[in-house]
Amino acid sequence: MAQLELQNVSLSFGEKQILDSVNLHVNQGEFVTILGPSGSGKSTLFHLIGGLLQPEKGSILLDQNKITGERGHISYMPQSASLLPWRTVLQNVILGQELTGVKDTAAARQMLQKAGLAGYENAYPHELSGGMKQRAAFIRALLSPQSVICLDEPFSALDELTRLEMQKWLLSIWQEHQKTILFVTHNIDEALFLSDRIVVLSQKPARVLREFEVPFPRPRSEEILLTPEFLEVKKEVYYTLKQGASMS
Repeated sequence: MAQLELQNVSLSFGEKQILDSVNLHVNQGEFVTILGPSGSGKSTLFHLIGGLLQPEKGSILLDQNKITGERGHISYMPQSASLLPWRTVLQNVILGQELTGVKDTAAARQMLQKAGLAGYENAYPHELSGGMKQRAAFIRALLSPQSVICLDEPFSALDELTRLEMQKWLLSIWQEHQKTILFVTHNIDEALFLSDRIVVLSQKPARVLREFEVPFPRPRSEEILLTPEFLEVKKEVYYTLKQGASMS
């Protein structure tokens, strides 16, 4: 487990400012979601955390150690499953371990079984449904040695029912392993259902508008989505998000 922190992070591409003094933190074992308008720079934050981009100002710390511009400290799962088509499911999920020279195929097989992918270890990505591919991609992230996982809208391409099933599955796996997760979405229901905290960003240049502590106890079931309490918090998040979308 690990603590991740961004301190006054700013970034521009040419004359266009993307991020403006963004501060956020994710505590050990916490599930934090970044919520913002489309194009607000949510994915750019992940590229900065992963060391693919360098901020103009500010610092990124992991366990109080500065990792600004450094790669290899986080496990990253993009919107598409990004499984290698020439590798089997088992070979895909142990890829992160292979890169560090430590393979645990027994643990990988156990995780695949828990994910409902038993019997598909030797299948190739084109033989899987969208939900199965996402499960395999998340297991790959979970089995990687890094203690922080960044998930970039991993369920956005799935239909509503499959998406909800994947959210419930993700919660069950995360609660078992308690890794530190930073999640990006523009779906308010998803953010509230999954998270401990929600960080709402404005439109570009992105600033942190507000943080919400999600008040619902764990474990959570889908019934919570239709309760008056859930809808009340959703309304508050929605109006904050709407405010952020109108800023320039």
